[in-house]
Amino acid sequence: MANSRKPVIAGNWKMFKTVAETVRFFDEFKPLVQSASHCEIVICPTFPALAAAAEAARGSNIRIGAQNLHWENEGAFTGEVSGPMVTAAGCTHVIIGHSERRQLFGETDQTVNQRLFAALQAGLTPIVCVGETLAEREGDRTKAVLIQQLEGGLASLTGPDFSRIIIAYEPVWAIGTGRVATPEIAGEAHAVIREKTAQQFGSASSEGLRILYGGSVKPDNVEGLMARPEIDGALVGGASLKADSFGAVVNYPGR
Repeated sequence: MANSRKPVIAGNWKMFKTVAETVRFFDEFKPLVQSASHCEIVICPTFPALAAAAEAARGSNIRIGAQNLHWENEGAFTGEVSGPMVTAAGCTHVIIGHSERRQLFGETDQTVNQRLFAALQAGLTPIVCVGETLAEREGDRTKAVLIQQLEGGLASLTGPDFSRIIIAYEPVWAIGTGRVATPEIAGEAHAVIREKTAQQFGSASSEGLRILYGGSVKPDNVEGLMARPEIDGALVGGASLKADSFGAVVNYPGR
């Protein structure tokens, strides 16, 4: 069944690249992936560069996503950005609940849920992140943590809305650390997510869900990860900042 799910390779630029650097990246990157029809490509720049990225990607096979959004459409929320705003800037996707938002900025399962509904209302494809810390993994709590995050983050979601989302498994201990979950570890976690979402939304809906792996994905380990039938793509951090390395991830061997 895995073959029926089109892979997604998404780049999360975090707090890197000015507008000028963003435009230069697209000039270099687009020729490298112009014939890549095996997967969907999404790049998530900083808020100030979204419109420039969308313009640079116009007419190509690259979609643009935001790294976050507020759950209200407008209001007195200094420093925040709404779903309609990022949609108007040219976004089709948005990352929700990244572990850095959870760890550094007080994101909870409840606020993930609020942002998820705001993203769907704005017509965006949410990439919802879940994952355990090193202490939780060492305490044999990975499955419990993933179930808790899915129950809270996806609460009250209808079947049709569930069919519009993507989930990214990002073990916190593997993000930006150079440590990568083995394909087996990642595959086990993806199986937990598939099983839990099948209980929540039915096996047919769960079978269509695309689950990405994130956490130090690079050109030299993407092939092993993507060979696992449970893994439907990657959410890439540092390796997405250079056109050649992200091009190599997108065009992974064995695709």
